[in-house]
Amino acid sequence: MTTHTAAGIGALTFRPLDPLKDAVLLHGWVTHPKSAFWMMQDAELVDVERAYMEMAADEHHHAYLGLHDGVPAFLMEKYDPARRELVGLYEPERGDVGMHFLVAPTDRPVHGFTRAVITAVMAELFSDPATARVVVEPDVGNKAVHALNAAVGFVPDREIQKPEKKALLSFCTREQFERAVSS
Repeated sequence: MTTHTAAGIGALTFRPLDPLKDAVLLHGWVTHPKSAFWMMQDAELVDVERAYMEMAADEHHHAYLGLHDGVPAFLMEKYDPARRELVGLYEPERGDVGMHFLVAPTDRPVHGFTRAVITAVMAELFSDPATARVVVEPDVGNKAVHALNAAVGFVPDREIQKPEKKALLSFCTREQFERAVSS
């Protein structure tokens, strides 16, 4: 994986998540009140370990720990929406990649950090020439992430009903991303 440098923020890098070594850290993130939309508020450590062990064994769903200047600071999940998460909820296209991201909760937020993270996540996904379009399905009530998604080029398509939530299906092509971040 590559390093993305964000002006005024620093280096943002990705490494494969180690479900056992990183579980304690992740548990603190996903159960934090600021992570309510991650829907793991009541998860025990073993639940987090199990969820990410299953993901590590899944060829269609991958998790990466994001580092800010070498320190764990965010999580990225990449999945094949034709085989996970969105099966039967939309018509996938060749080159579609699904994405989730979570910024670690902090008591000392850095202005522009979350936008830098989503920009690095998108740049990382589009660094694969096979990725033509990124697909997201955040909770319809997560207005903050809708604004972030729009800032990097996502265009809402429609609301869909997933088993766990009502979601806003949105898409971002490589061209939409490049246009959004170059302006």
